[in-house]
Amino acid sequence: MDPVLNGMNVAILVTDGFEQVELTEPKKALEAVGALTRIVSDKFDKVRGMHHDQQGDEFTVDLLLREADAKAFDAVLLPGGKVNAAALRNMGEAQRFLQNIDEDHKPIAVICHGGWLLVSAGLVEGRTMTSYPALEQDIRNAGGNWVDQEVVRDGNLVSSRKPEDIPAFNDKMVEVIAERLQSHLRGTADEHAVGIAGS
Repeated sequence: MDPVLNGMNVAILVTDGFEQVELTEPKKALEAVGALTRIVSDKFDKVRGMHHDQQGDEFTVDLLLREADAKAFDAVLLPGGKVNAAALRNMGEAQRFLQNIDEDHKPIAVICHGGWLLVSAGLVEGRTMTSYPALEQDIRNAGGNWVDQEVVRDGNLVSSRKPEDIPAFNDKMVEVIAERLQSHLRGTADEHAVGIAGS
């Protein structure tokens, strides 16, 4: 596969208790097409994943959430895991980071319980998305349109329900981030053309 996401910086926002495969598989898919990924967390040094209800592996944190600048990233990935998502949704810094990403219409890819952070950040009203079924009522109560599909795209938002949806999730996530890159490249080319015309 051609490296279609060369130079794109993707934040993976997690704390302890994330569903491990929902971090590792999308991360691999992003890096396979040239994206740079960084694990962003409130935890120093390491975060621990889960295999459903069994303890998983530790992963190195690349950047502390309190030091993360949304402007330095082109997209964000939100893995699920009930413990991880329940903790993140109550962090003001996580909410603000996500709001800043959305404000700039940058891609947000969210799976499973990860949608809780979008609810707490006030980002689901009027949006169509999916999630782990337990979040359906929370999303509807927040003004979102919840659907039961393996992957849903609504503008800059890509969502899926569970680990079994990861292949479709990865494809759609890469597609949406690639669109952003192409749009950015076109914008840069247009600015360059205007600069030449004006000189």
